[in-house]
Amino acid sequence: MTDDITHPRGLANGLTNYGDNEFSLYLRRSMASSMGYSREALSKPVVGICSSGSGYNNCHRLMPELVEATKRGVMMAGGLPIEFPTISLGETFLNPTSLMYRNLMSMDVEEMIRAQPMDAVVVIGGCDKTLPAQLMGVANAGVPVVYCAVGPMLTSPYNGERLGACTDCRRFWGKYRAGEIDDKTIKEVEGLLATTAGTCAVMGTASTMACLGEALGMMLPGTAAIPAVHADRLRAAEASGRRALALALATGKDQLLPRDIITPDSVENAVRVLLAIGGSTNAIVHLTAIAGRLGIPVPLDRLNVLSDTTPVLVDLKPTGEHYMEDLFAGGGLVGVLKELRPLLHLDCMTVAGETLGERLDRHEGFIDPAIVRPLDSPYQAKGGLVALFGSLAPRGAILKRSAADPTLFETEARAVVFSSLEDLAARIDDPDLDVRADDILVLQNAGPKSPAAMPEAGYLPIPKKLARAGVKDMIRISDARMSGTAFGTIVLHVTPEAAEGGPLGLARTGDRIKLSVENRSIDLLVDAAELERRRAEGDATAVQPTFKRGYRKLYMDHVMQADGGVDFDFLRGE
Repeated sequence: MTDDITHPRGLANGLTNYGDNEFSLYLRRSMASSMGYSREALSKPVVGICSSGSGYNNCHRLMPELVEATKRGVMMAGGLPIEFPTISLGETFLNPTSLMYRNLMSMDVEEMIRAQPMDAVVVIGGCDKTLPAQLMGVANAGVPVVYCAVGPMLTSPYNGERLGACTDCRRFWGKYRAGEIDDKTIKEVEGLLATTAGTCAVMGTASTMACLGEALGMMLPGTAAIPAVHADRLRAAEASGRRALALALATGKDQLLPRDIITPDSVENAVRVLLAIGGSTNAIVHLTAIAGRLGIPVPLDRLNVLSDTTPVLVDLKPTGEHYMEDLFAGGGLVGVLKELRPLLHLDCMTVAGETLGERLDRHEGFIDPAIVRPLDSPYQAKGGLVALFGSLAPRGAILKRSAADPTLFETEARAVVFSSLEDLAARIDDPDLDVRADDILVLQNAGPKSPAAMPEAGYLPIPKKLARAGVKDMIRISDARMSGTAFGTIVLHVTPEAAEGGPLGLARTGDRIKLSVENRSIDLLVDAAELERRRAEGDATAVQPTFKRGYRKLYMDHVMQADGGVDFDFLRGE
C-alpha cells in the first residue's frame, strides 16, 4: 500500500486528508468496494468521465449512451472509467440566460476534476454554453483531457423542404409575425423543428464551438460534425475513452495537458476556422474566455486582420442552405482545415498525439467541394465576422457580415432607441411607433451587468408594421448577444455596455449613427458636450441588479465585459 501512495495512480491520487495517507487509501478502497468493484479493478488507472446530461437539456438526451461507449473504450484499453456529473446548461431552459451560468459550470468542471482521483478525463457535452464552460474548466486541469461532443441533430422533412433548429425556428416565426402563415402552420412547424437528440442542426453556437474544439486540438480528428444519432458518434466516444487512457499512461514528451494544446497558435487556428465556417458571433466571447483562462489574448483588432485574409468556405444555415449533416457527409471539418492549410500553424499539437500538419498529411477521405469550397473559390473572399470600433463602441463590437445585407454596410441613419428588453417588448409592435425601414434599431441595457445578463436578444424583431410591409432586415445595435442560428445586419457585444456607463447608453431616439464595415467603425454622431450633459443626467450603473447572496452576487461582483469573454476576473490566467 505504501508504494501506491509514493507513486500515486488511480484511486491513490489526491487522497482525502485524514492525517494518515495509508488510512485514507484504505478507507477510499473500502467505500469504492461497496459499488461492486473488484480489488483488481480498483488497482487500475482511472479515467473520469465528466457528464453534463440533464432532463433540462434536450441536446444531451443521448448522454447515457455516450457515457457507456466512453466507458467501453476505457475498459478495452485497460483502465477504470468512473462517471461523475456536473451542472448542465440547457440553452432554452435557463433564466435569465444560460450565459450567466456558464462560468459557474466551468468552475464546477475545474474543481471536480481537481478534487477527485483520476489520471485523465473525457469531458462530454455540446450544448451552446456547455461546451465552452467545459473547455474553460479543463484549461488548467492537471490531467490529460479528451473532449467529446454530443453532435448535431438531424433535420426533418416538411412540405418538400428540410427543417432544422433553430434558423428555421426564426424563419417561420418571422413569417408568422408578418402574417404570412397562420396558427395551424406555426404549430405544425413547431413539432418538426427538433425531432432528434443533439444540438442545433445548423452552424449555430453549439456546432461552431464543436468545430473550434476540434480546430484547437482538444477533440479527436473528424468528430466535430458527426450527427448525434449516428453510430459513428458512439464510436467516437469509445475512441475518446481509449485515447484518454493512453494519455493517462503517457510519460515524458508524450504527456499532454490542455495547456500544451491550447496555445496562442492553436487559438489563432481556431479563429481562422471560425471565420471560414461563418460561425456564431458567440464563439468570439467563448473563445476569448477559454484562451483567457491560460492568459492568451484574443484581441478584436487581430480578428479583423485574420478576417480580411480568411475566406468563407462553408455556407450552412443560417446563411446558406446546408445543415451540419451535410458537412458531415461532405467530409467534416477536416475539409476546411485542409483548404486553410496555407494559413494555419501546422505544428500545433493535438490530443491525438500528432500535430495538425501530421493529421492533415494522413487524411485521404472524401471532401465535397459543393459543401467545403476550395480556398481559391470561396463563398466570400473575407471572413464571416468583423470587429467595429468607434465612439459608440470604444472597445469594440461584432458584426457577422456573412449573415448580413451588404447594402446596409455603409449607412448613416436615425436611431430608434429602446432602453431595455421590457421597453422593446412594450413598443416594438405598437402601430404608432415612429419607425421607418431605413432607421437603426438600438437596444440598451442588455449586456453582462444588466438585469438581462447579456441574453441572445440582439436579434431585435422587425417592427410588425414593417414586417407586414415586406421589410426583411434592418440595422440593429445592442450590447446583447445573438443566437448563432440567427441572421441579419446586427451589431452585437457593444463594449463597454450601457449598464457599465458605455456610450451606447447615451444614445437617444433621433440621434444619427454611422456604420462603416469598410472602415470597421460604428459612431454615435452627437457632439461631446451633449453626451456629457446626458451622462450627468443620471448614473448608468443604477440599472445593475443588486444581489446580496449566492452565485448571482459573485457574478455581478466579478463578471467582465464582452472583450474579456464575460468571464470572471479572478479566473483569468496570467
